[in-house]
Amino acid sequence: MIDVYSKARDNSITVKRILGKIEGSKPGSTMVFFGGIHGNETSGIYALKEVLEGIDALKVKGVIYGISGNLKALKLNQRYVDEDLNRLWTKERIEAIKKKVVLNDDESELLELLTILNTILETEKPPFYFIDLHTTSSKTLPFITINDALINRKFSKQFPVPIVLGIEEYLNGPLLSYINELGYVSLGFESGQHDDLSAITNNRAFIYLALVFSGILKAAAVTNFLDHYKQLQTQAANIIDIFEVIYLHKIQSHETFTMINGFKSFQAIDKGIPIAISNSRELKAKYNGRIFMPLYQTKGAEGFFIIRRINPFYLKLSTFLRRTKFDSLLVTLPGVSWLNKDEGVLQVNLKVSRFFVKSFFHLLGYRNKQITRTHLRLNNRERVAKTGIYKKERWFKK
Repeated sequence: MIDVYSKARDNSITVKRILGKIEGSKPGSTMVFFGGIHGNETSGIYALKEVLEGIDALKVKGVIYGISGNLKALKLNQRYVDEDLNRLWTKERIEAIKKKVVLNDDESELLELLTILNTILETEKPPFYFIDLHTTSSKTLPFITINDALINRKFSKQFPVPIVLGIEEYLNGPLLSYINELGYVSLGFESGQHDDLSAITNNRAFIYLALVFSGILKAAAVTNFLDHYKQLQTQAANIIDIFEVIYLHKIQSHETFTMINGFKSFQAIDKGIPIAISNSRELKAKYNGRIFMPLYQTKGAEGFFIIRRINPFYLKLSTFLRRTKFDSLLVTLPGVSWLNKDEGVLQVNLKVSRFFVKSFFHLLGYRNKQITRTHLRLNNRERVAKTGIYKKERWFKK
């Protein structure tokens, strides 16, 4: 057990790895919440503890878990100890960690969480939902981040907050990407700035909504359910659009990086305006759009993202193309072949890749490109999504 301190509340609470587990009186879905994957993001821990302690198991249909993320970093109130735990979740890195004799603190945390995750998948019943609660170093609207699978889109659209797609193409090793590759609904919720009191209340509201939208609780079982909905709606400034990441400034190991003060997530920016200082030189925006998750803390490798709203027409088109498995025709194109058809992994020859528009692959669900010496590697979330276990869910039928 450890003590976790909240600057917003100016107090500490004592927590353990499993914040809580509620087994309902009736069978149903399995909902798993993670809080504190980053140790300086304590709002999710506080919100989970409060919500779980107030739920009547007799009103629950299914099972609810609340899990503390990086205990060692939470105790220190810092993002991570040795390495960012939320960048270690690739199959290759996990296998390498399993073989190590001496582990660093964050690798030890990963193995403990992986054991819990595997146990839940082996012992509990589907459908499964995984939600990772986060906060940001900058001022922000509350928002959802998802890997671009249709089951994630459909479930996320129930919440009155903006949704951001495509971040997995720019980040390597987030926990939710690992879970999404297993085929389950998984989403991240960013509730606000680290030390804002609203980050806790937004997380509480989101947890309640997630439990109702998944069918684990009825709305009538949540006191002031509509108030929780309106809380997020107001905090998100009534923005419910879907956005896509189009740019990331990745901080290099030799780089001295400082954001210019005053930027907040979802703020509109014009191409050419100064955004940050890199090695004593101004960094200017390369695109028109909205700035997203500007870095105002010492730890972290992502300086800032730029996002852009997706036209609803293209969202509908991508849904149609994916449901008709249009991507099966891709391998008839020159230079395109399956690397692993079952896992939805394509390879595209670099000599011909320049003839393909990136957004074309996005329509079909292909993201997270990994460049090898001769090919692009493209991963598709739709082919691994366990859509069948969600087809009877109320939100899926809408």
